Amino acid sequence: MKKSIITIERQYGSGGSVIGKLAAEKLGIKCYNRQILEMTAERCGIAPEYLENAEENVPTSFLYSLLLSANPARTMEENLPLSDKVFLMESRIINEIAENEKSFVLVGRCGNYILEERGCFSVYIYADNEARIKRAIEDYGIKESKAENIMKKADKRRETFYNVNTGRTWQDKDQYELCLNSAVLGDDLCAEIIVKAYKEYNARFEEE
Repeated sequence: MKKSIITIERQYGSGGSVIGKLAAEKLGIKCYNRQILEMTAERCGIAPEYLENAEENVPTSFLYSLLLSANPARTMEENLPLSDKVFLMESRIINEIAENEKSFVLVGRCGNYILEERGCFSVYIYADNEARIKRAIEDYGIKESKAENIMKKADKRRETFYNVNTGRTWQDKDQYELCLNSAVLGDDLCAEIIVKAYKEYNARFEEE
């Protein structure tokens, strides 16, 4: 199956967003990341900053059950917590983009799960803690005393959001076509490897 869309899941501070943008530039296609959140916020009439907190803040099943029992007359989607509504809306937007664009790069947002049936070349970017903390301090402007804690919390939010919405395990590398250690390879080389692997993989189907 040809895989024309590149999806990237990434640990906090691994540079996945930068790598995704670099790969998209090399291929001459668009890269979607925060734009998905902004499009969702616009449709919902809510500030992106507000949705950003809900996007990866998955409620517990107990709280969700209380919400459902308290509002039995509402539709299932109306009863959903904001985090689940965000996921559904983002999924719709991502599929709409896939309907209109043959190829693009999507960073995060359970892309490999949402676009699986359409054919996506899935990538996972990771790095050791020391390298990720260094990037958080130097590139993201995080205070050194808070960097490690922020990194751990961000990873936990991403992992929970992914696991709950997909029924899979975020860091299970078996579900990705390509896993890259950005601390060892660097951002530019990671992007080059993604592009080369993506092109060579899809070339097999063009030859048939």
